[in-house]
Amino acid sequence: MIYRNLGKWGVKVSALSFGSWLTFGKMMDDATAEACMIMAYDHGVNFFDNAEGYVHGKSERVMGAILHKLHWPRDTYMVSSKVYFGVGDKPNQTGLSKKHVFEACHAALQRLQVDYLDFYYCHRPDSTTPIEETVWAMHQLIMQGKVLYWGTSEWSAQQIMQAWSFCREHHLVPPVVEQPQYNMFHRERFEREYQRLYSELGLGTTIWSPLASGALTGKYAAEIPADSRLSVKGLEWLRDSSITLDRQQKISALQSVASDLGCTLPQLAIAWCLLNPNVSTVILGATKTTQLSENLKAIDMLPLLTAEVQQRIELVLQNKPELPKW
Repeated sequence: MIYRNLGKWGVKVSALSFGSWLTFGKMMDDATAEACMIMAYDHGVNFFDNAEGYVHGKSERVMGAILHKLHWPRDTYMVSSKVYFGVGDKPNQTGLSKKHVFEACHAALQRLQVDYLDFYYCHRPDSTTPIEETVWAMHQLIMQGKVLYWGTSEWSAQQIMQAWSFCREHHLVPPVVEQPQYNMFHRERFEREYQRLYSELGLGTTIWSPLASGALTGKYAAEIPADSRLSVKGLEWLRDSSITLDRQQKISALQSVASDLGCTLPQLAIAWCLLNPNVSTVILGATKTTQLSENLKAIDMLPLLTAEVQQRIELVLQNKPELPKW
């Protein structure tokens, strides 16, 4: 395993991490979830990602029970939660108000059965709550020792800078990590919009969906398997955005690249994400240990992605963002 600093910050995260979105408490049984966590940990993974909104808190309860059972030393792993979507639909059970941020943190600690969260993210921006209210809430949780680092997920660069400006003015702990989507098909925000945040703020990143919700596995070439996430009721939006004719044609060409390198398409896609120096860690998801085992080997493919191979990939993708001229 390779370990990277979280942006400019001192904490080190494994280049590959393991998350539970759409899987824990939903698409896999608890025994398989435990087997996957053990496999990830044994391969050097030290960050496990979660959120209050994953299956209305059930994902955190499953992961918490596993962590409690395994008794790993607390200084050998990190765990996260995210606040915004909530587990209920009554007033103050969602959003980024100080009330919900505090109560969601305490509930996540209970579900995950830990004394503190290593990372606590604002899962989405909240247009109904002033940024300064959320910033103060996060700062106070850190001062209380309930959170070590706080960050954002799918915030715009402008919103992150607004939070930072308020923190600087009032000497508060700023957000140090963003969790954005990043993959071969989704590049603009990560590579272009956030560019100055890496150099000016030292922003760390824990990216999600490196396989474009499974599109970059190649398994949707003929049909959508019944046991895949794109077949889940309620995720039609994800299926429609992930599987398009243009993407399928590019996936076929990328499969040829992977075959020539002697690796799988998922391994190629994950290794490609790792090539970006601004990626602190790539969050993997899996419903089977065989799938996770394959994807963990992506880190061994990095030496194969030479400049010539990278150029070949770019010729297929044709979507490299043009960096701004500051």
